[in-house]
Amino acid sequence: VLARVRTQIEAYRERSRLRARHADLAHELGERMAESLLARRVGMRALAHLAETRDPETGNHILRTQGYVREIALALREDPAWAGRLAEHDIELIAESAPLHDIGKVGIPDRILLKPGPLDADEWQIMRTHTTIGARAIELAEEDMAQKVEFLAVAKQIALSHHERWDGRGYPQGLAGDEIPIAARIMAVADVFDALITPRVYKRALGFDE
Repeated sequence: VLARVRTQIEAYRERSRLRARHADLAHELGERMAESLLARRVGMRALAHLAETRDPETGNHILRTQGYVREIALALREDPAWAGRLAEHDIELIAESAPLHDIGKVGIPDRILLKPGPLDADEWQIMRTHTTIGARAIELAEEDMAQKVEFLAVAKQIALSHHERWDGRGYPQGLAGDEIPIAARIMAVADVFDALITPRVYKRALGFDE
């Protein structure tokens, strides 16, 4: 009988040790995930500030549109037509990736990027390459990681396709309708909205009612 009791006590102690170890591992995993998310967010802010060193308005635009993207995605989630298409995880991925949408502008010459007036046709062709430049830069980062990173995959979609149009008249690939990734569609709306309400030397800002 005593031997059976000792066995049960040892089994109970072992289960307690395993539960404690499991709790420690869960806590450590939670801390590492939080650190990873924080590092990603810091990285996005750093990239926004990097863009800002070239063009202050681009840096401000990056931060503003991130907020718009999150609000648009949250609103779409409540629309019955979008039921089941935007989980909380998807919304966070899109919002966290949004600051990279114009990262390709780092590769655009200052004479075009910082031009105070409208661009001519040739300059527009060069400016449009910021989509492919940005997507390629993110693709190279993916290759360096040597593994699939969901966050970078979404960021690449946004960088490449946020100037596509529903009617197929956008760039760089001329995608139309559902061919355009959802993340890029949301980014496109946020991008245009910010452009409309932001004043430029060659145009006035539109009001919200307009």
